[in-house]
Amino acid sequence: MKRGLAICMGFLSLLLLFTGCRKKEVSKTATIFAMDTVMEFTVYGNSEIMPQLEATVREMENRLSVTVDGSEVAVWNRGGSETFSPDTADLVARALEYCRRTDGALDITVCPLMRAWGFTTETYRVPSAEELAELLEKVDYRHIKADGTTFCKSAGTEIDLGAVAKGELGNRLIRMLRESGVKSALLNLGGNVVALGNRPDGAAWRIAIEDPGKEGYAGVLQVTDSAVVTSGGYERNFTQNGVVYHHLLDPKTGLPASSGLLSVTVVGADGMLCDAMSTACFVMGLEKSIEQWKTYRDFEAVFLTEAGDIYLTEGLESSFTAVDRYADAKVTVIRA
Repeated sequence: MKRGLAICMGFLSLLLLFTGCRKKEVSKTATIFAMDTVMEFTVYGNSEIMPQLEATVREMENRLSVTVDGSEVAVWNRGGSETFSPDTADLVARALEYCRRTDGALDITVCPLMRAWGFTTETYRVPSAEELAELLEKVDYRHIKADGTTFCKSAGTEIDLGAVAKGELGNRLIRMLRESGVKSALLNLGGNVVALGNRPDGAAWRIAIEDPGKEGYAGVLQVTDSAVVTSGGYERNFTQNGVVYHHLLDPKTGLPASSGLLSVTVVGADGMLCDAMSTACFVMGLEKSIEQWKTYRDFEAVFLTEAGDIYLTEGLESSFTAVDRYADAKVTVIRA
């Protein structure tokens, strides 16, 4: 979902800010298109690992993408198999745990809804109330029962791992980099940004959160060894009869979520968790998101509200700076 480097395309919602590196380091940057987005990897040190990173991206895309006809997910959705490979089974099991944790604000069974709205096919349309009611009978993560690598489902249940797959991809790529001896790298997975270590000059990486109104940036985060993931209704949408419809659907209504939030940026050590929680928090809204943060304390977040205010959890208080038209916004620090 979910943002971009300065050299990447404007639809991305995070800008990676590189400024004044004093220490000269040998680096290599690679750009690829995968998982329906532009990805850019900047690695300092062992640049020979680049082909392995790209191979890993391709392998996960071909295994997990709902739009790749022969992927494990596509085959499972068609009812062609009940068993996943161990890696896929582990990812699906963890995704289902996030579904339970968020009481379905994140629900990987939204695939029929995403297709009905055209977000997986790019043939956009607004489904009728009757069609949505019929589809909602198929949307419920509790329709899936797991036993090891076997996942049984109710008739018509289909999954879409778009809210977690890039997060887990980031986790895997960072492990590969660490194992190869790389100490500094920045991975932009189409908005799921993952920072390894610090910048070569020893300073924290600076990542800017895009203004949902597309008028510059809302704020800048300084991070080290962290994933940063933003979800917002401005990322993918279409307009029909003067109404804008975005892709972050509420699994309980089948409609684009309307929670009072414009965007949610989640920061943490686990990219898959950040990916899942950015979507879930956007759907559930500020109050329930704060409850999640206070209960689990395994992520930090920045919330931009429709009222133009900024809320951030206390772990980001010293690392976040509001900028541009948000420089004078009301900022509230959420404390435990």
